[in-house]
Amino acid sequence: MAFLSSFVRLVLPHWMAMSALDARYGTARGLARLLLSHVQYAGGRAWIRAPETAAVRRLVFVCQGNICRSAFAEVLTRRMGANAASFGLSTSSGGAAHPPAAAAAAMLGVDLADHRTTRAEDYIPHPGDLLLAMEIRQLARIAADPRLAHLPRSLLGLWAKPRRPHLHDPYKLDDRYMLTCLRVIEGAVSRLVEDFPGVRSS
Repeated sequence: MAFLSSFVRLVLPHWMAMSALDARYGTARGLARLLLSHVQYAGGRAWIRAPETAAVRRLVFVCQGNICRSAFAEVLTRRMGANAASFGLSTSSGGAAHPPAAAAAAMLGVDLADHRTTRAEDYIPHPGDLLLAMEIRQLARIAADPRLAHLPRSLLGLWAKPRRPHLHDPYKLDDRYMLTCLRVIEGAVSRLVEDFPGVRSS
């Protein structure tokens, strides 16, 4: 019994700390990438191509699969009365949102049932598009794509408070982090719509 008590005293705090980390950042890797992204952003190595505020007419959200982060951001933006689109850098077109993402979105009052994925190759740029990625490495891929490199681009998490230049992919991670991630996106999208009034559809 004494051994068990000692084991609990030693292990439980560590387990609780890891559990809180998973809920807030997804994984330890998610936290590490967030910290690295702050360094990259501060050093001007984030592949950002700043837009002219008055010229922005549509917010285009970009992630890997277009089934969690960018899907939620697009649907939420449209719900706010603004023009939006989304696509994934590593996906196929026509797929549904990830069920855990849809469940978390529903908790925030957003219905992802009608969302369908779009692959990067099927995305058609419009005048006034602003691409908003979730991670710096996604901006690097956009910058290397001759079809997309000329478009204004930034990181969605720069509109979060506090800033999160890296919004770690919640796919197949802790359900608590899925909700955390979508809440961060919710706040960032609200500020984006305020900062770019030209995206409003009316």
